[in-house]
Amino acid sequence: MTNFTPTAPDSTEAPLLVPLRFEDLTQDGRLVLEALPNALGAIAWRSALPRDPFIRTCFDKGIVAILTRFVVRALPGPFGANAKLEARGGHRIVLADDGRLMLDVRGAIHAPIGRTYASTARDGEMALAGEVLAEHAFTRLFSPPGKRRVTRDDLSELPPVTETRPASPLPESVATLPIGATPLEPGLRPDTVPFTFGLVHTDSNMHVNSLIYLRMFEEAALRRFVELGRGAAWLAREVDIAYRKPCFAGQTMRVAQQAFMHDGRLGVVATLSPDAGTRARAPESLGAEPSVMAEPARPHTFMRMMFEP
Repeated sequence: MTNFTPTAPDSTEAPLLVPLRFEDLTQDGRLVLEALPNALGAIAWRSALPRDPFIRTCFDKGIVAILTRFVVRALPGPFGANAKLEARGGHRIVLADDGRLMLDVRGAIHAPIGRTYASTARDGEMALAGEVLAEHAFTRLFSPPGKRRVTRDDLSELPPVTETRPASPLPESVATLPIGATPLEPGLRPDTVPFTFGLVHTDSNMHVNSLIYLRMFEEAALRRFVELGRGAAWLAREVDIAYRKPCFAGQTMRVAQQAFMHDGRLGVVATLSPDAGTRARAPESLGAEPSVMAEPARPHTFMRMMFEP
């Protein structure tokens, strides 16, 4: 579905060992998608990035790299819940052609073949468990609206950045059918169930955590598959998700999605927008006026996800 061309160099450091949670594995030993970004966080945000002088300087100036796009692919395994993931990756800080200052992170995650309660003929054999690409935009997270974006005009106060790359694709391009796909319905249709975010869905960046969206979109897709007579025994194996605008606690959102077939696999493209009849309220802690704000015309999030039985 997505070309996993490296967007950042591999680290020369030894891989980090990341414990699995019991709920990171399905009944057949396959990893759920959100387990892989957790490993990426270990090699990036809890290891290499805190030591990077550029990142430290940005943090001191109130500048934070916020995730704008994830591409995640999970491999079959099987793996056991007592195994540890071996995570290795790298990062780069670049100027995109559109002038935005970006952080690109790439990670490859390996794990020993095995099962939680049984054995296999390949027990202990190291296998690729998944790959993750992540794009982040640097922003002044706690500044007033309109003053948060960081571009090349701000580089005079930061260490030099010499590497460049093309601008990221528009978020809308993620929620389009792959070339050669066969749609199973005419277009995007709203999910039957709205989703209300609470504090449990948020993190220290003051908005809904990026991994929450993966499970939310997968559950919405399963409801659509059942509606289309395809059943619910499907597991997401790949996702490409672009975060155009954050969501906050208290917002009620609704997925609109379209199911399709591509190369014998089931998939969905989807968007996430404020639910009809609700209006988004920005947190006062981020400098917004304590009043109801007008709904944006564009969705907050765009996604393409592929499934296997």
